[in-house]
Amino acid sequence: MKWSALALLSAASPAFAAVREYWWNLTYVENANPDGLQPRRVIGVNGTWPIPPIDVTTDDVLLVHALNSLDQPASLHHHGMYFNSTSWMDGAVGVSQCGIPPGQSFDYVVPVNTSGQWGTYWVHSHAKGQYVDGLRGPVVIHPPKEAHAYDEEFTVILGDWYHDQHDDLLQQFVSIANPGGAEPVPDSALIYFAQNGTYLGPKSGTSPDPVTAAVGFNENATLPFQPGKTYRLRIINTSAFAAFFFWIDGHEMRIIEADGTDVEESPIDLVSVTVAQRYSVLVTARNDTNANWAIHANMDTDMFDTVPDTLNPNITSSITYDSSASLTDLGTVDAYHDVDDLALVPIEVEELPLATRTISLEVLFDTMADGTNHAMFNGITYNSPLVPAIMSEMSLGENATVAGAYGPTSFVLDHLEVVDIVVKNGDAGKHPFHLHGHKMQLVGRATDYTSDDPTLNPPLNNSQPNPMRRDTVQVPSGESVTLRVIADNPGVWFFHCHIEWHLEVGLAVTFVEAPLIAQERNAIPQYMYDQCQALGLPTSGNAAGHASTTDLSGLPLGPYPQNNGWHSRGIGAMAGCVLTATIGMCTVTWYALGGHISEEEMEDEAREHQEAKERRGRLFGLLKRRS
Repeated sequence: MKWSALALLSAASPAFAAVREYWWNLTYVENANPDGLQPRRVIGVNGTWPIPPIDVTTDDVLLVHALNSLDQPASLHHHGMYFNSTSWMDGAVGVSQCGIPPGQSFDYVVPVNTSGQWGTYWVHSHAKGQYVDGLRGPVVIHPPKEAHAYDEEFTVILGDWYHDQHDDLLQQFVSIANPGGAEPVPDSALIYFAQNGTYLGPKSGTSPDPVTAAVGFNENATLPFQPGKTYRLRIINTSAFAAFFFWIDGHEMRIIEADGTDVEESPIDLVSVTVAQRYSVLVTARNDTNANWAIHANMDTDMFDTVPDTLNPNITSSITYDSSASLTDLGTVDAYHDVDDLALVPIEVEELPLATRTISLEVLFDTMADGTNHAMFNGITYNSPLVPAIMSEMSLGENATVAGAYGPTSFVLDHLEVVDIVVKNGDAGKHPFHLHGHKMQLVGRATDYTSDDPTLNPPLNNSQPNPMRRDTVQVPSGESVTLRVIADNPGVWFFHCHIEWHLEVGLAVTFVEAPLIAQERNAIPQYMYDQCQALGLPTSGNAAGHASTTDLSGLPLGPYPQNNGWHSRGIGAMAGCVLTATIGMCTVTWYALGGHISEEEMEDEAREHQEAKERRGRLFGLLKRRS
């Protein structure tokens, strides 16, 4: 494995690139209590939680040595990174790898230096909901020169927090006792800060929980400001479910980045940050130190089926000018609103190419035939393949271009094909959608995708000179968004809702890009195949592990929506009921009209019936003796 990592580094990195190595032992951490309400077991790194922040530059190659000391397969996904032609490093279990077996290691090589990327990102597990249990942290990439000037920067980490383990919550969620699909509502929310690869500690005079005493959370956390300075705040939503509305009392904000894309300054009073999104804002400090000011992070409770009385959805932290000054908290705002991300203007201009293909994906949730509630794109719920899709792509030869070989929720894209992905949200809730390995150009939105009214469902404007680009986009209920993507990254890439509960009930598809070109660039490390075999999983063939484009026997499929229409058995049963009822009604009518038989006729009929029965009995006995 060590030699494989070195080979990948030498292939992907010019001689001048620095290798930034992180040695992470993925471990359980007992009795973490960041919200001060209830201790619980979390997944941390090297025996601590939160996991360490990653802070690198555009000249670096990031190398994370991940040892899995958990009792289940694990992974790490560096969210938003391109992994050009090395999608097997993307960390999505079932798509990019089988998972790291317990007791084994995986070397994640992130070629930052050749990606042309910088900005605000994050890392999290992409295996069995592990990031719900805490395996998530910030990633910051610094360019040689920033597009905007500022004096200092901080990273603001937001996240929802559950007191129960993910596996227990998932069992309650995917259950016939929850046919409506109500998601687990978080028990609380967290806000904490990092700077230069280190978390900020708690405010002096506070007594935080000992397991996480090195980090300040919520009201025990603060940002030190100095009058007149301009600060960059990198805001990351690491939640499993909850979106946030973020603002600072007494201070103005200007958006300068979204999902790693630098944009022209855009003043805003509050920032809506859905799951997995990132924004950077500039904040100029006040010229007085007479007061400290509240920082607000309020969860979007419209996404919750219920808001428990025990939940405080509105958390606060603070900006400190003078530790002896009082805190000014102006309370809530009159109304929330979303960021109009289509109005953001990227500083680096990328023209809008004309689309050559359109893939329409409609979001639906429904109670399935097995009584559980699942999500679907175009009526089909996603199931993870037995063979990671990247390994199918590499092993199927010319058949790798057949979409059906990857299962019913996959699309094969030609190299450099320009694709419009039209996401139509037919569900009652908002959804954040993330595409791995790419940024998406936001071409247009419809506030009612079913309407013929051009004010509600406007035609696409293909003459836009420089549309906004990002990797995670929110789609409200009843609305749609058109995402234009150039298939310039051979490999296999996941597209899914980033609400963890929705991903786990099937709201995902895979895009298989340029299979034949991907095969030419094949360099999957051997230890990845070995780890699949250690987990008892096949490593070649179609999604089910067969050398076929059509034989998917053994592949998990479904559940399927209830079919409430007419079936043959139901039609037969209904016909029998109708016939019986008709005869009964005719009989009643006949008797009502005087129709009847005499007692003598009834006795003759009974006697004939008995004699026929006796004859059948004698015949049966004769046959039995002869046999």
